[in-house]
Amino acid sequence: MGFAAPFFLGFLLVFVVPVGYAIWESLHTERSSGLGIGGQQKVFVGFDNFSKALSDGDFWDSVLRVLSFACFQIPVMLGLALTMALLLDTLATTTAHRYRLAFLIPYMIPGIVAALMWMYLYSPRLGPLTDIFDFFGVDANFFASEMLWISIGNLLTWHGVGYNMLIIYGALRAVPRELFDAARMDGASELRIALSIKVPYVRGALVLTGMLSIIQMLQIFNEPLLFRQVAPDTVTKSYTPIMMIYYQAFDSNDYGYAAALSIILALIVGVISFLFYTFANRPQP
Repeated sequence: MGFAAPFFLGFLLVFVVPVGYAIWESLHTERSSGLGIGGQQKVFVGFDNFSKALSDGDFWDSVLRVLSFACFQIPVMLGLALTMALLLDTLATTTAHRYRLAFLIPYMIPGIVAALMWMYLYSPRLGPLTDIFDFFGVDANFFASEMLWISIGNLLTWHGVGYNMLIIYGALRAVPRELFDAARMDGASELRIALSIKVPYVRGALVLTGMLSIIQMLQIFNEPLLFRQVAPDTVTKSYTPIMMIYYQAFDSNDYGYAAALSIILALIVGVISFLFYTFANRPQP
């Protein structure tokens, strides 16, 4: 029990206490006392904040917006990660180590730095991408409303594909090599081996990376917040759920409502993750 004490203490401090405080905060709101001369006082309002959140169209629009984006971005990113992992698995171990490090470098860059770097590349005045597209006769405005999610998706894919590739590649390395030798002796091609042996063996890793990507996507914040600086008409304060919670707490100073939104979002993330995990782990026919 003594060995587990540090874990339980950390779990209590970084999970139980913050969640408990968020629940307590969501049941209260700040109201002016008297004629407003006495300042603000915290008032118990029960589930009023939750009722308001459940009927808030802006919040649900932001959730649907992010989920719609995730339905495209996550499969693309995981498809690239799987392809990269399969290619690495065909290389010699020493050679694979070099490429593995190169693929992982984007993930080592802090997310805010990566977003700033890509915003510079997207810039129509300073970045090179606009000039490259202009050379081919393509008018590409990466900050336009119809291009914004593509720009963010490219950034997220570039930043996260190496991390997911590493998880899948680790699962590939655990596949018994004898299976590949036996398949080659039976005349199977490398593509057939990859589709019939390797991919089924890394199904658990794909489920894990998919679930982590869903959780991360519903909490997307840094990238839209930075893009708001150059496209404020498109990236509104309620563009993503976390952005709406952030502005409710620190712009409108409505901490109770922000806490209620946070709890609802946590429940949404939990339900979607559970459904995805259950569906992805169904027994194969």
